[in-house]
Amino acid sequence: MTTTPHRRHVPTPVIEADGDQQPRISTAAGRALAVLRIAYGLTFLWAFVDKVFGLGYATPSGKGWIDGGDPTAGFLGKGASGPFEDFYHSLVGDFWVTPLFMIALVGIGLALTFGIGMRIAAVSGTVLYLMMWSAVLPPENNPVLDDHIIGAITLITLALVAAGNVWGFGQQWSRLSIVGRYPWLR
Repeated sequence: MTTTPHRRHVPTPVIEADGDQQPRISTAAGRALAVLRIAYGLTFLWAFVDKVFGLGYATPSGKGWIDGGDPTAGFLGKGASGPFEDFYHSLVGDFWVTPLFMIALVGIGLALTFGIGMRIAAVSGTVLYLMMWSAVLPPENNPVLDDHIIGAITLITLALVAAGNVWGFGQQWSRLSIVGRYPWLR
């Protein structure tokens, strides 16, 4: 048996329930999480802009919402497959589907980018990600996981660590009286 005399005993970190207090993380970790938060926010905002204007990326030119295109019809009508295919096909053309989807994209994107309403963004983003995941089952490269599941986990994590407080307006948002009365708005 060998020993390493220069090795110090490092205590195992203890995670304790802290009620509704903000978690404490290192400066470097806070900044890394802020970059992750902003990057995710910008992906939601980009999806919104591309679908509104049909910039030729995910949405072909001339097929944007502003041109009369339906940003959800192609995916729900032709892209959905698997056990929930009939459900998603049934949503095509419903008057509320596209506006709700577009509001979700811009709302989640703004909340993440600015670091406000992180709890609402995490819940609604997770629901959106899980619906997009369940629309194409099983995933192409893994029987369970894909980028939608990773995105959902990421959004939940960002909300739990109050990632909006670094390089965002999370702290100012939390001080609003309405947010104080209704903590779920954090």
